[in-house]
Amino acid sequence: MSVRKLKPITPGQRFRVVNGYDAITTDKPEKSLLAPKKRSGGRNSQGKMTMRYIGGGHKKKYRIIDFKRNKAGIPAEVKSIEYDPNRTAFIALLNYQDGEKRYIIAQNGLQVGQTVVSGDKVAPEIGNAMPLSQIPLGTIISCIELRPGQGAVMARSAGAFAQLMARDGKFASVKLPSGETRLILVNCLATIGAVSNSDHQLLVGGKAGRTRWLGRRPRTRPVVMNPVDHPMGGGEGRASGGHPRSRNGVPAKGYRTRSKKNPTNKYIVERRKK
Repeated sequence: MSVRKLKPITPGQRFRVVNGYDAITTDKPEKSLLAPKKRSGGRNSQGKMTMRYIGGGHKKKYRIIDFKRNKAGIPAEVKSIEYDPNRTAFIALLNYQDGEKRYIIAQNGLQVGQTVVSGDKVAPEIGNAMPLSQIPLGTIISCIELRPGQGAVMARSAGAFAQLMARDGKFASVKLPSGETRLILVNCLATIGAVSNSDHQLLVGGKAGRTRWLGRRPRTRPVVMNPVDHPMGGGEGRASGGHPRSRNGVPAKGYRTRSKKNPTNKYIVERRKK
């Protein structure tokens, strides 16, 4: 994977850094795995704005992704690596031997023509999904379930990965992308390898319009609001705004919002670093 810095022939291209899309093999998605995607523009059923800074953006179709990987023991060939407008990672189209087609999150290094399989007692190779009980310790993994059969919920975005640290009884210790170490049941599935498109963090939009194409409207800084609109608003001249906090008054930058009574606290071995 690579990125390209564009020549500054227009103001919008002066700082633009684009993805090389070397890994992408086709620009035509599989029609049977597309679904319509409706936009709300941040409005509720009455047409009133309930979420600010949302609206516009290019029209998209949703790609139906197989997060559960529940076709155990049936090999599938990687037919193509594709761009997905709904996520930062690339996706891979699988052709199963029984004729079914499914999209999965593509792992880094996944190649067209490669065979992947999910289930117990499969080889720990890139793209294969298997329970944490079968994965060798120290392996880089992604697309991890939190509850058996739930489907992947963790380490799914571009370049994300976790590491299997240890196993003890029915729990495995996994170091997550945030730096948190957490206990997860060993019969939860995970996919071998890091998520594709790790260069996503290097991209630069270059102009405000590119953010509008993604469906995001201009965001007003709290410091320039009035006191009625935000706790950080008001003051004579260019006031700094005081302590950083949300619109509801919850402090930012280091304030812990996780409940001390949360029953899943016992599964967190080590908190993420500040």
